[in-house]
Amino acid sequence: MSQCDILIIGAGPGGYVAAEEAARLGKKVTVIEKNSIGGTCLNVGCIPSKAYLEHAHWLLAAKEASQYGVTVLNDNLDFQKLVARKDQVVATLQSGIQSSFKQLGITYIEGEAAYISGKTFQVNGERVSGKSVILATGSHPFIPPIPGINDVDYLTTDNFFNLKELPQRLIIIGGGIISVELAFAMAPLGVDVTVIEVAPTILATEDDEARSIIREKMEQLGITILEGVSIDRVQENAVILADGKSYSYDNLLVATGRKPNIELAQMMGLELTEKGFIKVDSYYESSQSGVYAIGDLIPGYMLAHVASSEGIKAVRAICRQAEEPVDNSSVPRSLFTTPEIASFGLSEEEAVQQGYDISVGQLPYVYNGRAIASNSAKGFVKIVSEKRYHLLLGAVIVGPHATDILQSLIVLKDAEGTLDQLDKTIFAHPTISELVQEVARLILRS
Repeated sequence: MSQCDILIIGAGPGGYVAAEEAARLGKKVTVIEKNSIGGTCLNVGCIPSKAYLEHAHWLLAAKEASQYGVTVLNDNLDFQKLVARKDQVVATLQSGIQSSFKQLGITYIEGEAAYISGKTFQVNGERVSGKSVILATGSHPFIPPIPGINDVDYLTTDNFFNLKELPQRLIIIGGGIISVELAFAMAPLGVDVTVIEVAPTILATEDDEARSIIREKMEQLGITILEGVSIDRVQENAVILADGKSYSYDNLLVATGRKPNIELAQMMGLELTEKGFIKVDSYYESSQSGVYAIGDLIPGYMLAHVASSEGIKAVRAICRQAEEPVDNSSVPRSLFTTPEIASFGLSEEEAVQQGYDISVGQLPYVYNGRAIASNSAKGFVKIVSEKRYHLLLGAVIVGPHATDILQSLIVLKDAEGTLDQLDKTIFAHPTISELVQEVARLILRS
């Protein structure tokens, strides 16, 4: 039986980042992964979807350029080449993780971990034990109990990127972040996309005005949006709604959220929350001493960057360098559509509900010279601040590179900075980030 200081089960963005941190802190580390290194995000999530979104962006940019005298011939789309590029991007990043593991002396084992007892597991017929264990086994697609769903072939985000041929008609059940991003990725490629959402609206967690901009853009792309509907049944090649209307498809994608992979946790007898997540303390330690859980297994945002941060914090807790847990009010949330939506912290309504006396400033992208010159004037910057001390409470940015621009506001918030610092900072001109300063000044002068 092999032994290590920290045994990590799962090599997604939580597990592999935790492993690298542990190795840098001098620990002997073993990582077990039953699927592909990099986890959901790298193989069937964040990275392949962004590769496809970039393909769509190229096509949209070419179409926009033609309106201003730049004509790009585009009468042939080779989808297999786009798939090959996506695969190359994934392979490159996988290679990078493997190289890092090798350099840091991390033992990597491909195989499924089976629980034996205590902190001992079996993989590929061999037993592995860790002084501490970090569970980072991620999540799987949630499939709602739609009548007929088990009788048809359908896709989930786990196998959507295995498609080798572009569908003519794609129906996506679900109207959340993943669904809308994939609709944006497919429609510019010529796919007839229909998004079906049983809730009253798509993107229910997003700012109302931001959602309206995205909905308008989806309609411009020819995407059919069905909101607040009831699905009667699914049959081969068609989704039937409760009102009798039928929508045909070549491929059906079910993207209605994810559920944590808690099988090992249940075998280990770990305490769970009412919603089926692993219960952990502020150091990410479970009900069993020396066993930690991170990422999609625990309550919080199911985001790769959150899992990575939790992995680092769990390792530092094991190494007696404990930190405060992830602050959800500082977590960036992004929708990588065209335009992007990026947000963090409290909305206006949430801030008021929590008792803050707030100031809100908002300006459209059309006020910004760089945005106009780039033909990217559809969007806005909104900042929510505390009125007395000008502390940042939250922000929403809609437009190109929104997530990159938002990050500076999060850094300022975490440094306990105020809008006064934004007012005094020199921003490069012409940049879209100047709009952040203008909104800060708008609030300060109100």
